[in-house]
Amino acid sequence: MTLYQKRKAINHFNMAMCVLTTIFGLFWLVWLLWTLVSHGIGYIDWQVFTEPTPAPGNDGGLSNAIVGSVIVTAVGTLIGAPIGIFAGTYLAEYGRGSRIAAVVRFFNDVLLSAPSIIIGLFVYEIVVVTMGHFSALAGGIALSLIMIPLNVRITENMMRLVSDQMREAAAALGIPRWKVITRIIYRAALSGIITGVILGIARIAGETAPLLFTALNNNFFSTNLLAPIANLPIMIFQFALSPYEDWHHLAWVGAFLITFAILALNVVVRFVLRPSK
Repeated sequence: MTLYQKRKAINHFNMAMCVLTTIFGLFWLVWLLWTLVSHGIGYIDWQVFTEPTPAPGNDGGLSNAIVGSVIVTAVGTLIGAPIGIFAGTYLAEYGRGSRIAAVVRFFNDVLLSAPSIIIGLFVYEIVVVTMGHFSALAGGIALSLIMIPLNVRITENMMRLVSDQMREAAAALGIPRWKVITRIIYRAALSGIITGVILGIARIAGETAPLLFTALNNNFFSTNLLAPIANLPIMIFQFALSPYEDWHHLAWVGAFLITFAILALNVVVRFVLRPSK
């Protein structure tokens, strides 16, 4: 076998393995989505979006859990996204090579890999115990602590991908550094930063463990940030473990709604932020 034939055979082997591993991963993804669709979509009706969670054997929906999940996720995003973006901006623009930045990166990596239940226990001790009761605000704070390290890492990486020549050209024109960051660097890295925020939302939208110790649950419709609030992850957890068939159906519907809401959000954001021709 010649050297060319040997390299060609290795190339074909590597390509075949890449295709097989891709198909293997897609198989489980398609299976997961099909399971959610087959078990959940058949039980979706207007009652799901207009009625609160029912007692066993009664008719009801998920309106309180849907609204509660939106509120808790929004609170976590409004707290976590700005902090993560600003911290990532510091690491990318002001802290290059500094010891403080190295320490921040280290602890950010530790927090990034921390189990979510530990974060939930931390917020329980700091917020819930201090307030004396569970609340949507405590749940949002717990979710923000999960979101922050992810946004820090992605924002820093996206801003570092922007060429230093753009910074140097702007500095040569006498543009202040803060304006270079906001008018040039942010615009160049906007797609990646927004994608990081979307990934953060996708990460926290289905978290259950932190909410068990912070927001808990509420069988009634509530939008009070200072009181326990219903949410889809806790509802899915409780209904899936119940012995009631109608609750099982609602658990599948909740899982379906969370999964495809995040999928739709990703598709819309990528469509809006697609590069213009």
